[in-house]
Amino acid sequence: MSNILIIDDDKMLCDMLCRHIGYMGHDATYSLTLEQGHKEISSKTFDVVFLDVRLPDGNGLDALPGIRKTPAQPEVIIITGDGDPDGAELAIRSGAWDYIEKPASIEKMTLPLVRALQYRKEKTTGKPAVALKREGIVGESPRMKACFDLLAQAANSNTNVLINGETGTGKELFAQAIHDNSPRSNNNFVVVDCAALPETLVESVLFGHIKGAFTSADRAQDGLIKQAHEGTLFLDEVGELPLPVQKTFLRVLQEHCFRPVGSKLEVESDFRLVAATNRDLDEMVQSGRFRNDLMFRLKALTIKLPPLREHHRDIIDLSLYHVAKLCERHKTGTKGFSPEFFEALAGYNWPGNVRELINALDTALAAARHDHTLFPRHLPINIRIHAARTSVSKNPPAKDGAKVNADSFKTLPSLWDFRKTAANEAERRYLQDLISITKYNLNEARRISGLSRSRLYELLKKHKISVP
Repeated sequence: MSNILIIDDDKMLCDMLCRHIGYMGHDATYSLTLEQGHKEISSKTFDVVFLDVRLPDGNGLDALPGIRKTPAQPEVIIITGDGDPDGAELAIRSGAWDYIEKPASIEKMTLPLVRALQYRKEKTTGKPAVALKREGIVGESPRMKACFDLLAQAANSNTNVLINGETGTGKELFAQAIHDNSPRSNNNFVVVDCAALPETLVESVLFGHIKGAFTSADRAQDGLIKQAHEGTLFLDEVGELPLPVQKTFLRVLQEHCFRPVGSKLEVESDFRLVAATNRDLDEMVQSGRFRNDLMFRLKALTIKLPPLREHHRDIIDLSLYHVAKLCERHKTGTKGFSPEFFEALAGYNWPGNVRELINALDTALAAARHDHTLFPRHLPINIRIHAARTSVSKNPPAKDGAKVNADSFKTLPSLWDFRKTAANEAERRYLQDLISITKYNLNEARRISGLSRSRLYELLKKHKISVP
């Protein structure tokens, strides 16, 4: 039996739906306002929520993302008497299961319910979740967790993937993780930097050439597409691919065969394609700079990576991870962090995203040298200036000369909480790496870690790491 919530101000509709859902063998309840609906969701677990758009105390579409982010992550079916195409698009983009315009038959309203419940059942009874190999990818915020779900989905399929995101968000790391978690992981991961391809040699680089194909071709050479046979071909900055090559590559993508430069024979390559770009391909299609048919081929599955400014809560985890890596690389001792150091990082906008953060941490370590603790003064000057300007604009001097209120520092955790969180995260990552390296061989995991069988199982359960 599943739990269903209906949030709609039409009591007659709510009563009718509740009765019908009861006949289907499920438990249904309703709320006539958003406030009542939120109270129900916070006190009880629901599998599916029917949600009206126009409610007495708010807009259902505005509430939809928050409902989807609750721990139960219920599927949401929008039901509205004021349907419009833009609202339907917004609903689907926000994670709605379906969008139904009222008045509608009871069958039309309950069929999506049946499908949503079937989907949830198959998700819970499917293969157990396993730890993803995601070397260098750090984050536990809701935005990043959504990306990890798509990463797992991409790794378990052979479909083309387009990774979209600003410069420095980690597109190549995600592409590598898709490859590392896929059945092709034992074969080549071939990177093609489309922005760096020489226009006169682009076909030779991609497709290879035979001896004598052109003046400097003193021997035959396989192209990058051939090297990716049975592996993964990663087209980085695919938006920079020249238009003539786009047409040729479209056929390669469809047929998985091509003709090396100067050859009369075609060569096959069973590659899996992952592409990445920081450009808006839809806008490029509109302006005639990118082929529409190729774009649709590329984005069979799309992963949009958020800029760092949209998942600030991951900054501490990212800093801990990369400072440890940088200390290991530079062979320096481990460093501590002052609370003000993290405050300066969290207050910055990071236009260069994670890549800029790593460079800033590297600069801080170089400035700190033999210092044991990182302070804001170790950071690049532009970040320190931003922190200083922000503090002035947010905390103007009080007219009566009173001290500035310290509310702005309340978001920083206590040192005890910070240490506990950091230790918990380190423990979880160690276990994930341990299980991955040992290929789920628990005896080997126990030998390496020095843990007893019961303690190992206890920690795996604590961190929700499933073992097939």
